[in-house]
Amino acid sequence: MRIGLLGKKIGMTRVYDDKGRATAVTVIDVSDNARLQVKTVDNDGYSAVQVGFDTQKESRVNNAELGHFNKSGSTPKKFVHEFRLEDSETVAEDLNLKPTLLQAGQLVDVIGRSKGKGFQGVMKKHNMAGQGASHGSMMHRRNGAIGNRSTPGRVWKNMGMPGHMGDEQVTVQNLKVVQVREGDNALLIAGAVPGAKGSYVVVRPAIKHSVGTLAKEPEAPAAASSGKPAAKTAGKKK
Repeated sequence: MRIGLLGKKIGMTRVYDDKGRATAVTVIDVSDNARLQVKTVDNDGYSAVQVGFDTQKESRVNNAELGHFNKSGSTPKKFVHEFRLEDSETVAEDLNLKPTLLQAGQLVDVIGRSKGKGFQGVMKKHNMAGQGASHGSMMHRRNGAIGNRSTPGRVWKNMGMPGHMGDEQVTVQNLKVVQVREGDNALLIAGAVPGAKGSYVVVRPAIKHSVGTLAKEPEAPAAASSGKPAAKTAGKKK
């Protein structure tokens, strides 16, 4: 069952393992996750669990939303997300939506909204090389020609052009949960967690692995041989 947690990106820190190795991690607050609704094939046409995160004032939701939250016995939430299930799967009444839903070392996917970069040119947005950098070029950071003669007489679709960059949904797969801190209601995850500080993220079991798959530990470096290096033998003069 691929049910995950909703959270808020707090920031970054580092943790040390038992061998003194430092690992940079992102701290994700996963407190206050609440089950709002269990959708079934009979009632809704598909199976899913609807989860809410981050309490807000009742005055900031409309009556329809407030009724939905009250029906589940939950306070109004700012962030709502569904985790799809197989049609044959059922959800237990005492579903655990605490940090212990995941375990240390587990592989997860993190879904978030990337940082907005505003309007950017082709060199930053599409990693183009640009034009000549010498004096008088006047085409330093431009993309150059975009046409294709009279046939087809138009600009190809998906042509790399300047435009808005970032602020889009991004899924980063196969990140490692370094620590699960139940007392702090936080997850410490290593890797490129998308989004700015304070943005919402979805942490789910890695979709390309079976649920509960642990990340492979790095291999220890080979121990140096204890013997002395062999002495070089000088060649005999003829």
